[in-house]
Amino acid sequence: MVNAGRMASVERNTSETKVKVSINLDGTGEAKFETGVPFLDHMMDQIARHGLIDLDIHCDGDTYIDDHHTVEDIGITLGQAFAKAVGDKRGIFRYGHSYVPLDEALSRVVIDFSGRPGLSFKCDFTRGNIGRFDTQLFWEFFQGFVNHAGVTLHIDNIKGFNAHHQAETIFKAFGRALRMALTEDPRMAGQMPSTKGVL
Repeated sequence: MVNAGRMASVERNTSETKVKVSINLDGTGEAKFETGVPFLDHMMDQIARHGLIDLDIHCDGDTYIDDHHTVEDIGITLGQAFAKAVGDKRGIFRYGHSYVPLDEALSRVVIDFSGRPGLSFKCDFTRGNIGRFDTQLFWEFFQGFVNHAGVTLHIDNIKGFNAHHQAETIFKAFGRALRMALTEDPRMAGQMPSTKGVL
């Protein structure tokens, strides 16, 4: 792992996938993806653009089996990169939330850089697949991220009948919530955003 400022690069290699993630939390939303899973790339682009986080993700995975290992391992590696880039969390807002609509769909995402992994994911996708992408894999992605970023994450799709819209509102809201939580709070002046003194 490499960390400089609020940037990090992480590589994770297994018998199923080889993943490399580079992020800049203080970026402009630049995005580069080579994952072999086009719909996941589209969703990751929402994180970059709406979170103003530069993301460069490359994965060689066993997609000839299915997309499960690739999606899960990208979530894991991205979580590791976030944990590395955010450091000890001094001076950040810590909490972030966002409501995002897209036509008939509406989602809410709330995040806490608490140091405690926890995921509540509520979305009744109206279709099991979006193109060739299995919607069950969104949970796998976020569970991998949560476990390795050490965050508490609540995701609720409030309404929607188009599965593409449901997914896109979730990822846009996730990017916006990340942006809020990771913003440096000038009133904190480098203090730890916790009464415990550590996160």
